[in-house]
Amino acid sequence: MPTITHPRVDEAVQVSLQFLDDIFGRSAAGQKVAVRLWNGTRWPDDAPRRVTLVLNHPGTLRAMFMPGTELGLAEAYLFNDFDIEGDIVQIFSLADDLSEATSGWSKKLRAAQSLLKLPKPGKHDTSRRPTSHITGQRHSVKRDRQVVTYHYNVSNDFYQLWLDRRMVYSSAYFLTPDTGLDTGQEMKLDYICRKLRLRPGQKLLDIGCGWGGLIIHAAQHYGVDATGITLSQPQADLAGQRIAAAGLANRCRVQVFDYREFGEPQAYDALASVGMFEHVGQVKLPVYFKQAFNLVKPGGVFLNHGIASLAADGPASVPNFNDTYVFPDGELVPINVSLHVAEESGFEVRDVESLREHYALTLRNWVNRLEAHHEQALQFVDEFTYRIWRLFMSGSVHGFDAGRLNVYQTLLVRRGESGASGLPLTRADWYR
Repeated sequence: MPTITHPRVDEAVQVSLQFLDDIFGRSAAGQKVAVRLWNGTRWPDDAPRRVTLVLNHPGTLRAMFMPGTELGLAEAYLFNDFDIEGDIVQIFSLADDLSEATSGWSKKLRAAQSLLKLPKPGKHDTSRRPTSHITGQRHSVKRDRQVVTYHYNVSNDFYQLWLDRRMVYSSAYFLTPDTGLDTGQEMKLDYICRKLRLRPGQKLLDIGCGWGGLIIHAAQHYGVDATGITLSQPQADLAGQRIAAAGLANRCRVQVFDYREFGEPQAYDALASVGMFEHVGQVKLPVYFKQAFNLVKPGGVFLNHGIASLAADGPASVPNFNDTYVFPDGELVPINVSLHVAEESGFEVRDVESLREHYALTLRNWVNRLEAHHEQALQFVDEFTYRIWRLFMSGSVHGFDAGRLNVYQTLLVRRGESGASGLPLTRADWYR
């Protein structure tokens, strides 16, 4: 018996193909991305490409683009209106082309008129991974604890699938693009220790220590007494197990503390904060840097490692994907802002290094490893959560590649009473 095609469905195919031609047909990204419709029709042709956008039903393009927001487009993927096969990073150039193709109200109106011809998609189940339970004043101690718990308490087992063996959740350091992730993270940890110029017997504090990778490395290889603080109890529990397994319990420890409530003035020779800075918030930067200044001894150093936005970018005017599903209350500030506040807090800025390309490589490794462990990941999280991390990390690759995001390691010093920094004249020892 021949298949009977519903006229509405057949019209949706034609409308979808015409929309793709109008918006992406002449763009460079449109030539790199293949689209496969729900009935098997392919656009722009049958040639193989690195990535394929799979439209799962006749209303997919309406679900993707009618909201007109980054969040709406992301949710269409999270709720499986469409899927992405192949190199997901390539898909983000389409979003750039969409912005250009629909710039101006007349172009937006024409695009909306086309999309309204498509069937209205069903309602999404918005109960999955909600953020509405996060309450309290933004960047208060109480609310920050909820935010960190929301992101990091997903599952230690889930993170172990795609992080390196030390579970370092920040940019690695690569000598070449082919450097393995485990090697790159070990090199990063050692690079930080060399920048801090750690010596046996010194005291190190890691603010936002994650699963303890840095403090374990510093205690093992540099002979320091190392303390890490985190707001995540599961992180602290696993870090404690790893410290005990390494035989370091006498000089290495992780405690559950907010940095603002950690009261050991001038107790540390060196401080590090690696990948925690994005949670602080611009309004709290004076508190953050002043607290770090108070914790470190005169002549001590502080390495602050954090992602930064561009100075030309303003704050988001509407809720975005990251704030809704990944890092609620996360804020990226330009490097000049953080340096200004650090100096006002009493620190001297001694070195600033961009590791932008390193973070793009790190994220590519994470995405590849996550995708390779898709089925295993579903033992610990649901498909919705898996898609959040796949989208978040691949979008971040695009952001770092395009220069919209950057990550800086800043070395700060609390000068001694005479004004001496206590630092050598060159950085030669960093690159031995």
